Amino acid sequence: MRLDPEHLARQLDGRIAPLYVVLGDELLLVMEAVDGVRAYAREQGYTERTILTADQRFDWVNLSQWGRQSSLFSERRMLDLRIPSGKPGREGGMAIEIFCRELPRDTVTIVTLPEIDKQGRASKWFKALEQAGQVIEVKPIGRDRLAHWIKQRLDRQNQIIDRDTLQFFAGKVEGNLLAAHQEIHKLGLLYPPGRLTFEQVKNAILDVTRFDVLQLPEAMLTADMVRYRHILEGLQGEGAAPPLILAILSEQIRLLIKIHLLKNSSRGMTIEQAMTALRIWPARQKLIIGAVQRMRYPLLVQALLQAAVIDRIIKGVAQGDIWEELLNLGICFAADDSFKAAGRNSFPFLLSTYLYNK
Repeated sequence: MRLDPEHLARQLDGRIAPLYVVLGDELLLVMEAVDGVRAYAREQGYTERTILTADQRFDWVNLSQWGRQSSLFSERRMLDLRIPSGKPGREGGMAIEIFCRELPRDTVTIVTLPEIDKQGRASKWFKALEQAGQVIEVKPIGRDRLAHWIKQRLDRQNQIIDRDTLQFFAGKVEGNLLAAHQEIHKLGLLYPPGRLTFEQVKNAILDVTRFDVLQLPEAMLTADMVRYRHILEGLQGEGAAPPLILAILSEQIRLLIKIHLLKNSSRGMTIEQAMTALRIWPARQKLIIGAVQRMRYPLLVQALLQAAVIDRIIKGVAQGDIWEELLNLGICFAADDSFKAAGRNSFPFLLSTYLYNK
C-alpha cells in the first residue's frame, strides 16, 4: 500500500502498520515523513527506538539479531533502519527479505531509502518491503510546484503573500528546500499572522538558491534567459566545473540536431518517432518538442559552433571568458528564428566532426 506524504497524518489515523518504507531524495520531506510516522507510533505506545544505519561497514547480521531480540520483550519498539546508498547488496538484500517474512512482534520498523531506480524497484528485497509494509514515496518539489508549496507552508502560519511576492520568494530559494523551510519559519517568527508585504519578505529572506547543473538545460531549452543566467551565475559562484556544464549543454544541442536530421531524412520521421528512436524519456518529451519546434536547424548549428569555441577556450587554445561564452550559448536559444543565410555553407564539415566524434 502506498501513502501520500502530503496527507500522511490523515492516512495514519487508523491501525498502525508493522513496516513503513520512506523513499526519496528530498531530505526535508523525507525527514518530515519519517517524523510523522515516528510521532504516530509514539502515540500508540512505541516509545523505545533503535537506529541502524546500513553503511559500507554495516554487518547485516545485526538486523536479524535485533529482530530476534526484540521479540523476547513485551515493550513496543521502533526500529529506524536507514540505507543511505539504496543498495544493500546481496547480503543485505537477503537479510531484508528474511526480516520482511518474519517481522518482529510489537515493533514498528521505518526503512529510509533514497530514490530507487527501475532496477532497484525490481529487486526481490524491495518487492519484499513493498509487500510487507506501506510505502511513502517522497517526490521532489520542482520549480513549477515550489511557489504552491511555499504558499501552503505560509498558510499553516496564517500568513498570506501576493503572487508576485510569492514568485520572488520561490526564485530566492530554488533548489534548496531546507533553506526555504527555514526562511518560511523565520517569517513566522518575525511577523504576525496576516498579509505580508513585498518589502517584509525581501528584507527577511536571504538568497539561498542552490542549483544543480542539470537544471541548466531546462532553462536553455525553454529560452528562459533570466533563469538561465541566474542558474549559471549560481554555478559559477559554487565553483562548478565548466567542462561538465559544457558537456551537458552540448549533449542537448546535439540531441535537437539529430531530431531535425531524422525529420528531414529520407525516412521523414515525425518528432515523436525521432524521440522514440533516440530513446528520450517520456517525462522530457514535452520539453524537447517545444525546443525542436522553436529552434531551427541553422540556429542549432550556430549554438553547436559556439559550444566548440567554448571547448577551445577551456582547453587553453583560444582566448575568451568561459562564463560569458556559456551565457552566449544560452542566448542562442533565445535568438530570433530568422537566421541569416550568409555563411551556412561553411558549417557542414565542422558540424559533422563535432556532432559525431564527441
